[in-house]
Amino acid sequence: MESQKKYEPKFSFEFFPPRTPEAAGKLQMTTESLAKYNPDFFSVTFGAGGSTRQRTFETVQDIREKTGIEAAPHISCIGYLTSDIKDVLNIYKAAGIKHTVALRGDMPSGLASYGELRYANELVEFIRKETGDHFHIEVAAYPEFHPQAPSPKKDLENFKRKIDAGANSAITQYFYNPDAYFRFIDSCERLGIDVPIVPGIMPIVNCTQLVRFSDACGAEIPRWILKRLQEFGDDRKAIRDFGIDVTTQLCENLLGHGAPGLHMYTMNQSEASEAIWKNLILSKRRSEKKVSAG
Repeated sequence: MESQKKYEPKFSFEFFPPRTPEAAGKLQMTTESLAKYNPDFFSVTFGAGGSTRQRTFETVQDIREKTGIEAAPHISCIGYLTSDIKDVLNIYKAAGIKHTVALRGDMPSGLASYGELRYANELVEFIRKETGDHFHIEVAAYPEFHPQAPSPKKDLENFKRKIDAGANSAITQYFYNPDAYFRFIDSCERLGIDVPIVPGIMPIVNCTQLVRFSDACGAEIPRWILKRLQEFGDDRKAIRDFGIDVTTQLCENLLGHGAPGLHMYTMNQSEASEAIWKNLILSKRRSEKKVSAG
């Protein structure tokens, strides 16, 4: 973890594009609530097969205009021609967007072709070829390893390919076992990977939803956490309070051992992320840092 301590911590929140006017209104309230903590950036996800491509751009523009916070759109390559991706990059460049998250993406149902780029490292390489150093490129990392990876060794090699292709930094899949992250960082260091790898944090607010997400993405829920959540039954407040406490302790552990920031998966809700943020007194730390720097 020593190499991660040298990086200035970055704090960010992730959203998905709203599908209805009501959801858009809710997201606006969420971004406004979280913007007051002055995060380094917001990120906005990208739907498979272009289902949200336009909404991603619109959401990014809306966030930047209304909050003044930098917004980083996700870009996926699965199911797209390179000409499509080039068009998206040109649109983002013209809009003054300089930060993006490059992902392989999931194969959308009904599509027979993966497109011209099949892997995230190919997408990173293409972005660099087309735009040079214009974009700060984030990529995904998997401390508990990608569910489709044939082995941990292969998964680490795939991650290194993304960094070697030109990625600046990485955001991890969420996890609740900090040792998985620490060991992942140690493994990356042994491979000569030297970029900030920011832990992704999923606040716990709903047991059923968390189990569904975790099954899909390969994130492990420690047995003791799952048993406690199941014990609470339908008591939403108890689940929320317990989830915030557990996630706060996870964040304190990560930051205390040199993690270069935190990236919150908000699910377009501010309450849990805000509670964790306040518990960590991150806003105070950032304020003190800016005062001393000024």
